[in-house]
Amino acid sequence: MLGRKVPSVTFRTRVRDEAVGGSNPYRWQDVSSDDYFAGKRVILFSLPGAFTPTCSTYQLPDFEKLTPEFRALGVDEIYCISVNDAFVMNAWGKSQGLENVKLIPDGSGEFTRKMGMLVAKDNLGFGMRSWRYAAVVNNGVVEQWFEEEGYCDNCDSDPYGVSSPQNILASLRSQKIAA
Repeated sequence: MLGRKVPSVTFRTRVRDEAVGGSNPYRWQDVSSDDYFAGKRVILFSLPGAFTPTCSTYQLPDFEKLTPEFRALGVDEIYCISVNDAFVMNAWGKSQGLENVKLIPDGSGEFTRKMGMLVAKDNLGFGMRSWRYAAVVNNGVVEQWFEEEGYCDNCDSDPYGVSSPQNILASLRSQKIAA
């Protein structure tokens, strides 16, 4: 994964637009990989699903809280991607009160598949989802890679630790000290 360019895909997102009016003022907007990654150094982390326990209790909230520390180490944006549609991702972001982390809906799993991280989670009733991983991506190129152990279809467990914000922060700090 290191040195690899992230896949070029178009994400179908929903963005708030007051011109739409009504109780659901959102419109569709296509956003490309370049829109997210070009000219920026970002943290991208992926998880099996919005509203799931580990993702909602630890991973997403901790990235949200630690955003200032990531920014101090040269990270421009933090993105969370999941094989969920834009409606689910927007509802999850609202329920989490996000202000820093941006959510990317990979509803069809195209980006996740092209990253080599799409796995079956039929044993949980999820269907195809992302394996848990994170990356530091600099101008669209993977600079650091953090993949949970045990990658496989229908895994009996949901490992979490390697891709935690605390682990990535420690790696970025040690890289800065070494530089």
